Amino acid sequence: MFSRQTGATLVVGLIMLVAITLLMISAFSLSGGNLKAVGNMQLRNEAIAAANMAIEQTININFVAIDPANYPTTVDIDIDQDDTTDYVVTLKAPLCLKATLAPANVAALSGVNSTITNSSNYLTLWEIEAAAQNGATGASVVAKQGIAKEMTQSEYLLSSCST
Repeated sequence: MFSRQTGATLVVGLIMLVAITLLMISAFSLSGGNLKAVGNMQLRNEAIAAANMAIEQTININFVAIDPANYPTTVDIDIDQDDTTDYVVTLKAPLCLKATLAPANVAALSGVNSTITNSSNYLTLWEIEAAAQNGATGASVVAKQGIAKEMTQSEYLLSSCST
C-alpha cells in the first residue's frame, strides 16, 4: 500500500502533469494561429505585388489608344517564376481623372514668346485599378495607382480625357 505522503505526491504529480499538458495544448494552438496569420500576410503581399506588376505593364501603353471596349482585361502573373500562372489580374480601363494645361517651359522661350504662360500640352492624371486573385489559395486584393502623363494637344484631343 501507499503511504499518505506517497499518495499526496502522486496527486500533486498528476495535477502538474495535467497543467503541463494543458499548457502545451494552448501553446500549440496559439502557434498554429500565428502561422496562419503569417501565411495570410505573405499571400496578401504576393497578391499586391502581382497587381502592381500588371499596373506597371499598363503604364507603358499608349493612353491615346485606350478603347474601353477592350476592358476589363486580364493579365497572368507568375510570382515565383516556375512557369505557371499564380495570379490572374483583372485590369479596368485607365480612367482620366483630371487634365490641365501644362505650364510653358520658360527656359526654352525667348524674345516675343517669353510672355507665354501656358504651353499647348496637357498634364493629365490617370487612375489604374487592378484586382489580383489566386485561384489556389483564394488570396485577392484590389490595387489602385495614379499616374501623371504629359500629352500633346493632339494626343489630348484623341484621348478619353477630352470627353
